Amino acid sequence: MTAEQMTTLRTLSDADMTIADSSVDVRGRTVLDKANEEIGEVDALLIDEQESKVRFLRVAAGGFFGLGARHLLTPVDAITRIDPDHVHVDQSRERVASAPVYDPTVVTETDYYNDLYGYYGYAPYWGTGYVYPPLPSYARRPY
Repeated sequence: MTAEQMTTLRTLSDADMTIADSSVDVRGRTVLDKANEEIGEVDALLIDEQESKVRFLRVAAGGFFGLGARHLLTPVDAITRIDPDHVHVDQSRERVASAPVYDPTVVTETDYYNDLYGYYGYAPYWGTGYVYPPLPSYARRPY
């Protein structure tokens, strides 16, 4: 897949898709950084409908009972472990909190996602030779 072939990512709740096995749904789980510090909560999954794959976790951080929270995107490539209550990532809380902010009036999705992958140090999923990461723990099934 090339950048030109990249489809628009949508949240799972906005797509005409569901997760076949609800036990692998990470929405609502707390995201912990590599030092086990809390980053926030997974509030959405951004999916590539063409390939039926989750590409990013949308993490709500800060705020009070969901109000005033910032939404941060983290590639699924960052996931190191999943347990029943948490999603562990290989980044620091500060790194995730400082990730590029998405403003659709300023950047295109392709440019933004390319910058985001570069920021985290991963190859973009539309790049040559990209391999979808094996999801750890019991979440190895495709979404």
